[in-house]
Amino acid sequence: MHSPRRFIQVLAGPRQTGKTTMARQLVQQLVHPCHYASADEPTLKGGSWIEQQWEIARLSLQAGSDRRPAVLILDEIQKLPGWSETVKRLWDEDTAEGRALAVVILGSAPLLMRQGLTESLAGRFEVHPVMHWSFAEMRDAFGYTVEQYIFYGGYPGAAVLINDPQRWASYINEALIETTVSRDILLMARIEKPVLLRRLFELGCRYSGQILSYQKMLGQLQDVGNTTTLAHYLDLLENAGLVAGLQKYAGQVVRKRGSSPKLLVLNTALMNALAYRTLDATRRSPELWGRLVESAVGADIYNRTRGTGIQLHYWAAGHLELDFVLVKGDQVLAVEVKSAYPKQSMTGIDAFAKSFPKARKLLIGAQGMPLETFFNLPVGSLFDA
Repeated sequence: MHSPRRFIQVLAGPRQTGKTTMARQLVQQLVHPCHYASADEPTLKGGSWIEQQWEIARLSLQAGSDRRPAVLILDEIQKLPGWSETVKRLWDEDTAEGRALAVVILGSAPLLMRQGLTESLAGRFEVHPVMHWSFAEMRDAFGYTVEQYIFYGGYPGAAVLINDPQRWASYINEALIETTVSRDILLMARIEKPVLLRRLFELGCRYSGQILSYQKMLGQLQDVGNTTTLAHYLDLLENAGLVAGLQKYAGQVVRKRGSSPKLLVLNTALMNALAYRTLDATRRSPELWGRLVESAVGADIYNRTRGTGIQLHYWAAGHLELDFVLVKGDQVLAVEVKSAYPKQSMTGIDAFAKSFPKARKLLIGAQGMPLETFFNLPVGSLFDA
């Protein structure tokens, strides 16, 4: 009989989403020999560091009298130049020798990890997205209300600071935003215009929930860059878990990436910390709160659909706009988000339904499904309701 196929397990996602905490808890609970090591240091290590950690795990495997498998956990491995080639060689050696060494890789930037995975480790790994925390997770762990989740987002590390708005905002800006941009993106990808990248992130936070062409973005940014550079930088920000540019839904027609994206923060904490807003002040502004509610719903859908095959888009035609379009196989779900603040423009959900009559319609918020109900439902179940 053939032994079961082995795969390297990859946990990939933004910073401060609990990957390292999860790994350390796993080490404490496993009955198997387990070795954890992190490469998250300013000075990049080489492939020899991976070999050293791998050998420690191999020795623990050999030392086990009952021949139990051992586990090796490597954190922030994408910081190491040429890491995938070293991992491939060591993994293939273990496979050839029949060593029962399980390997778990953690990283904070999915795009950077994927570059190494696709180049050297094709067919040898499984990716498990670890995204920003959901409302249910923040509620169960920290007692968040729906309003608190909409405003403070899903960063577990910042939850203990929400009663001190200044400290909370400083933590988000310095420990999360600055670290992600300066370490996860600028040190790992070739960025010819780092100032443009930072300003694009700020623009994404300021205009979250709004459709903005690349030409208008360049006008706002007052930069001499081009739309191709801007689209590339937006992809980097998305894969770092900061800001995404949703593409317009066009049915079965394949649209070019050059179409105007809808900007969306992937954690609403980013919007509010950057502006140093408070929950009370935001709640008193119906327009601000309305944009925040839409962004919170969009970010929640985005984070909870990673790795599920569900696609997230928006739709617009003329002056009509639909907040979100979810696609699962041949099923299409039109989603409109309402807060207490009525939108000035006409709703696009009926116009969308005329163009795509097989689509189902869902209203979330005021006069529709309560926000708390939506946040507690598995996104996939919305297609079955």
